[in-house]
Amino acid sequence: MKSFEYAAPSSLKEATALLGDTWGRTEIMAGGTDLVTSLKQRITQPERVVSLRKIKELKGISTERNGIRVGAMTTLGELSENKDVRKHFPSLITAVEGIGSAQLLSVGTVGGDLCQRPRCWFFRNGLGLLGQQGDVSLVRDGDNRYHAIFGTDGPALFVSASSLGPALIALGASLTIVGTGGTRSVEAVNFFRVPSSDKERETVLKPGEILTNITIPVKELRNATYEVRHRHGMDWPYVTASVAFSMDGGGADNGQAVLGHVAPTPWVAKAAFSTAKGPLNPTSAAECGERAAQGAKPLSGNAYKVQMVKTAVKRAILAAVA
Repeated sequence: MKSFEYAAPSSLKEATALLGDTWGRTEIMAGGTDLVTSLKQRITQPERVVSLRKIKELKGISTERNGIRVGAMTTLGELSENKDVRKHFPSLITAVEGIGSAQLLSVGTVGGDLCQRPRCWFFRNGLGLLGQQGDVSLVRDGDNRYHAIFGTDGPALFVSASSLGPALIALGASLTIVGTGGTRSVEAVNFFRVPSSDKERETVLKPGEILTNITIPVKELRNATYEVRHRHGMDWPYVTASVAFSMDGGGADNGQAVLGHVAPTPWVAKAAFSTAKGPLNPTSAAECGERAAQGAKPLSGNAYKVQMVKTAVKRAILAAVA
């Protein structure tokens, strides 16, 4: 691990002042479960690491007029134990509990989950965010069994690693970002982005900005998450489906289906509920799954994910109905 300066400010103002204007020179540490690994692997070699652990305003869960506010430094364990979150957002609870490690739940944070870097093994082995050598894509020509099946026309073929992203998008959450230039709010669906070069990141955060909190509106929405994982494995899922909808005469109204681990960002399956009519049952839920898989363009080694998408969406819908 390369030596670096360590700072642990006690306020947001101090923290933003310590951040640079270029990616890589300064890194933010939340729980550290992703960053420490990246430092050891020399994926990133910053001159300064800024820890957010002493900033109290970034922690905690509160009920407000606009919904439930979750501080970015709230741990995943605290999120899963909160009674209001458990009551209104079972899709988030499933996503958190699927992580499956008591150590990660006690240390990992909500903001850290949303901002973690891709798990692509080309990237993690020092071959760049896009896994390229010159104009040659190592991902397309190599072992791509865990890579994207949507949004594969461009050079970014990794999958978003966030467990909470799909559920937060389906629930219509918004995120607050603070930097030296002020405060701004971003809808969760617009928080993730597809980088076009190794010098870019996978979110709309700028180098001098910090994700401070997430606000989830409380609505009468049925919601659920279904993950397809390796049996007994405490690893990232193969495919995730998070759904949210209101009930209208037994059918779905204003349905949202968001897929995880199938694209460089959480993938909004716009067609999933596009023609959903009548009561939601195993047959109609399966039809939603079929539509959610439309447009998939698998790589050479991951076509199996298409069927997983269909199944995950179907089972998420049935879980939400139940």
